[in-house]
Amino acid sequence: MVIAALEANPETAAGAFDVLVVEDRDSLRTMLRRTLEAKGYSVVDSRTAGDARRILASSRISVVLTDLRLPGSSSGLDVLRAARECDPNMPVIVMTAYGTVQDAVFAMKDGAFDFLSKPVDTDHLLLLMERAVEQRRLLLENLVLKEEYAARYGFPQIIGEDPALLEVSRALQRAATSEATVLLLGESGTGKELFARALHQLSQRRKGPFLAINCAAIPGELLENELFGHEKGAYTGASSRKLGKLELASGGTVLLDEMGDLPLALQSKLLRVLQERAFERVGGTVTLSVDVRIVAATNRDLRQAAERGEFREDLYFRLSVFPISIPALRERRGDIPHLARHYVERFCRGMNKASIEIPEDCLEILRRYDWPGNVRELANCLERAVILCDGSRLRPEHLGLDGSAPRLPKGFDLTGSLADVGRRAAAIAERDKIERVLEEVAGDRTRAAEILKVSGKTLLHKMREYGLHPTGSSREDVSPNSSPSNSPNSFNDDPTEGRAGPEGSASDLTNRE
Repeated sequence: MVIAALEANPETAAGAFDVLVVEDRDSLRTMLRRTLEAKGYSVVDSRTAGDARRILASSRISVVLTDLRLPGSSSGLDVLRAARECDPNMPVIVMTAYGTVQDAVFAMKDGAFDFLSKPVDTDHLLLLMERAVEQRRLLLENLVLKEEYAARYGFPQIIGEDPALLEVSRALQRAATSEATVLLLGESGTGKELFARALHQLSQRRKGPFLAINCAAIPGELLENELFGHEKGAYTGASSRKLGKLELASGGTVLLDEMGDLPLALQSKLLRVLQERAFERVGGTVTLSVDVRIVAATNRDLRQAAERGEFREDLYFRLSVFPISIPALRERRGDIPHLARHYVERFCRGMNKASIEIPEDCLEILRRYDWPGNVRELANCLERAVILCDGSRLRPEHLGLDGSAPRLPKGFDLTGSLADVGRRAAAIAERDKIERVLEEVAGDRTRAAEILKVSGKTLLHKMREYGLHPTGSSREDVSPNSSPSNSPNSFNDDPTEGRAGPEGSASDLTNRE
């Protein structure tokens, strides 16, 4: 069974939920099964509490419908307790005959979702089932983000409440209901392998192996051997047959990380695996079939790589059946405090240290920093901070970050010589500095020039060059009828001041006097 986020319509959503029906009367059990299956539910049934316990232990059941009175020494209350041991949030509906309503009340006190009186009204049954499914859906919608489920089902713990991250969670759950190839897109350090593991655990392949291969870390000739294995005598030193990762992961999932670095020579072999689920070992002539799901991950733009001839276009289309973009940490800054507290707590436990508090000034520094290395960099930063901290509270110096330092924007042009790159970076820094100072002085250019230690002429020239308005906003944000010369503290707007000249290039403002 696949636990996944479901649509609100129970007739289309129910199929993703397994219902366990526990009833000793064959005729009633058959009627209940047929009623639920007619609405799209997947049903497994049992006659006794003992059988029900075994099913609960070996399957991931979503909703339980059990009779209160069962043969033998056990009862529906035992089924209820077994269900709650497997999953405290599993809805259990208890059926009870006339005269045993009081027992049903006790069952609800023990955690039953609701009770259903006999003879069973099928409309009432379906209504209760719809409500149970909806409760289950709400509990499972953000499954991969919940720590208790991470511990219970072996999910990697993914921390965050940002809407972008929740959308990734929902996309993973939708993808898990199919066998479609998933392409995880995101910068290095965003946790692509964690999301791949979560996808595996949500899918029907969760009982099979999960193997991850970093395509950038293994040379091409060794990567082929790692993926496909080899036959005895395939090359010097191949003294015996070796199974590749694709064979070893049969029935499970293989993550191909850094997919953009896969050599072109291997891309055709992987394409065949995706299309035909077949391959030959290195040095082999026998075609082998493989049952494995491929999940690819990359921090590169594979479409652009395909346009440049660096990546097979047909392979790109096969990989991107279900692309999921994982946001960078700077795009979900609201999650940084949650992540920071999680890592500090974890590192304190690992180092046998008492709990360490993260004060607000440290959290603010963490929020302001752009984290080019994403979550991985944040974890390394906080591990170092915990090591350095000798008290009960972190201090800014433990972090080793300058939260206010400007950073180059994403996609910054690094082409050309070092001098070219330096000039472009200096221009960004100059514009940022001028804009901040103008904001601090409320657009007073005379005061801004004093703070920046440049002449009014140089400041005005720079403002024109970078499209800045006296308030610090871009010129595009200003009414077309406005003019800097209308400001009471404007400099004389001499037309010769704005001409391009030797001082038109970006350099240190202190050289503008």
